[in-house]
Amino acid sequence: LKFGIPEKATVLIYGGNLGVPQGLAFLIKILESNAYQKNIYFIIVGSGTGFPNLLTWFKLNIPGNAKLLSSLPKEDYDVLVKSSDIGLILLDHRFTIPNYPSRLLSYMEAKIPILFATDESTDIGRIAEENAYGMWSLNGDIESFNEQIKLLSQDENLRKIMGNNGYNYMLEQYTVDRSYDIIMRHF
Repeated sequence: LKFGIPEKATVLIYGGNLGVPQGLAFLIKILESNAYQKNIYFIIVGSGTGFPNLLTWFKLNIPGNAKLLSSLPKEDYDVLVKSSDIGLILLDHRFTIPNYPSRLLSYMEAKIPILFATDESTDIGRIAEENAYGMWSLNGDIESFNEQIKLLSQDENLRKIMGNNGYNYMLEQYTVDRSYDIIMRHF
C-alpha cells in the first residue's frame, strides 16, 4: 500500500536499467495494450537514459494500472519485488549477443515467476521455460507476451509453482559455492 498498488491486482514489476538495450518501446506497447486491465498493475522502477521518455509517456497517458518510480533504496526495492507477483525482463530484439540481466536473481530470490521478452540470441527465457520458472517471447511479439500475462495473472497456483522452481534453480545454479566449483574445474 506504500506505493499505492491495488491490493487485489496481480502486480508485474520491472526493475533495473531503463535504456535502449531494454527495448523500452516494447514496454510502452505492453502498458498501452493493457491499459484497461483492472486486474493487473505494472510497477516500473529504475533509472537510465530512457527514464525521461517513460516519464513523459506516464504524464501524457496517466495510466490507471501502472506506476513509474525512479531508483529506490535497495531495502525498499527488495520489499517491492517480494510484494510483486510476476517479474519482467525485457531486452531489445536487435541484440545479437547473449545478455544476462542481474535483476533475474532478485526475482528468483523473491520466488516470483518471470516473463521474458528478449532477442533471439539471449537464451535466459528459454532456460526459464525449460526449468519451468518463466515464460519467453520475442521482444516485439505483443500478442504472445499478453497471452503470457493473462495466463500468469489468472493462475495463482501456477505463479507459486514457477516461483518456487525459480528459487530452487537459483539455489542449484547461482550460489557462490556453485560458481566457485565451476571456476575451479577450469584449473
